[in-house]
Amino acid sequence: MDKSNTLNILKSAFLMERQGKALYETAKAHAENKDVKAFFQSLVEDEQEHMDILEKQFKAFMKNGKFMAGGFENDASAVTAPDILSDAVKKNINAAGFESTAITAAIGFEEKAVNLYAKRAQETTDPEEKKLYQWLSVWEKTHLKKLMEIQDSLMARIWEDNSFWPF
Repeated sequence: MDKSNTLNILKSAFLMERQGKALYETAKAHAENKDVKAFFQSLVEDEQEHMDILEKQFKAFMKNGKFMAGGFENDASAVTAPDILSDAVKKNINAAGFESTAITAAIGFEEKAVNLYAKRAQETTDPEEKKLYQWLSVWEKTHLKKLMEIQDSLMARIWEDNSFWPF
């Protein structure tokens, strides 16, 4: 295991989670609807949890040269994020405002995280590191799916509101 590469991946992962959290906090601050605020708050909490996990793993790796076990024993296929998507959220996100822009940016963050975590899970030989990154990858895929659903809903609403449908 290349120690410097492992540390760089942990640092990159932590930075991505921190940037995602900052984006979601800003989106929450701009949101006017309580359901939309709650949606973004849920994402803030998830990103903070991921940062806490990554920080603990970083410290363990620095101290012992390996990832600590715990909490990631499953293959992550059963891990699901809380149901943070509702019709109220889809209906109340401003399709032409900051919230919509934040959704688009968040999709990019989540795609990047999924790719980083999935790639690292494949590359590593440390079984605990593999479990962690598989778990994180699935968690971020759940976020991505929910954000894409909102994006699709926003697009449909804009097309409908502007009579863009060709039929």
